[in-house]
Amino acid sequence: MANSMATQLQEEMVCEGLLECLHGHTQLDTTCYRVLVESDEPLTIDEVAELVDRERSTVYRSIQRLLQSGFVQKEQVNYEQGGYYHVYFSTPPAQIARDMQRTVNDWYAKMDRLIGVFEEKYDHASDSTAAIE
Repeated sequence: MANSMATQLQEEMVCEGLLECLHGHTQLDTTCYRVLVESDEPLTIDEVAELVDRERSTVYRSIQRLLQSGFVQKEQVNYEQGGYYHVYFSTPPAQIARDMQRTVNDWYAKMDRLIGVFEEKYDHASDSTAAIE
């Protein structure tokens, strides 16, 4: 069972924990993202796999999660004689930070509404109980 939010707030959280919490990223996802951020040019899956010392298929799945969450972008490179391959590059960290801030703000607004519903529901219930006594 997952820790309650109260417990999580008491624990020390690091940046990587935030990525796991908000986006469901694994440690490998974070490592792959860091490799792409630190690279001066876009990289292929094979190049990322070599840099993180993992199997190509494992890195491919990690890159797909990063693509889905907007942390990574993909570009097609065409060979002159036909065919193509893909390279990957990081979305700028400042853009991701803004997106995460929006996510947290949206979550906060949703929780605030739910707290209001809770208060209304149980405040009425306590009024009914007091009337019965």
